Amino acid sequence: MSHMFEAKRREYTQGGLRRRDLADSPHAQFERWFAEAEAAGLSDPTAMVLATADAQGQPSQRIVLLKHLDVQGFVFYTNQSSRKGRELAANPRASLLFPWHQLDRQVKVSGAIERVEKAMAASYFASRPRESQLAAWASEQSQVIGSREALMEAFREAETRFANTEIPLPDNWGGFRLLPRDVEFWQGGAHRLHDCFRYRKDEDHWVIERLAP
Repeated sequence: MSHMFEAKRREYTQGGLRRRDLADSPHAQFERWFAEAEAAGLSDPTAMVLATADAQGQPSQRIVLLKHLDVQGFVFYTNQSSRKGRELAANPRASLLFPWHQLDRQVKVSGAIERVEKAMAASYFASRPRESQLAAWASEQSQVIGSREALMEAFREAETRFANTEIPLPDNWGGFRLLPRDVEFWQGGAHRLHDCFRYRKDEDHWVIERLAP
């Protein structure tokens, strides 16, 4: 069975983006757009597509959640033995994409990856709901399992193991910080004449460039 999608299109008419509208740094511009995404009622404005590649260059993608942002970079947390964790260990570079479709906007961030300090990861882990903490212990993320019941049994074992006690940070669980080198802000435009600006790190300052759509 095949499907044809040529006729599925729409115009992007929610406004343009001009150089004069941009903040001096991508951090400030992202915070501005993020606040507008929240004000618009987007259900998951922190959801971002994380693209990694293994040692052979094979890319893979998945959605993760932004949990911290500062002038250093974008932080997310995961099981570091998962596929993304292994790929980031082998090739510590990644790309993030925030697909804010309702606003006809995208933000793409590319750069190097570093591990988050263990104390910071432990503090965030302690703030998670208890069931999410138990799930981190129960799930060997990205590994083949026999059934849903096997996963639930591992969850019940974690419940028993940590009954009436605080749940510690698993050894293989932590955070990654993407250190941006390029940040692109894309605003959809009519007739596919979109507006896209790239912040490019040049030593200790940011160069802002308009890119053709």
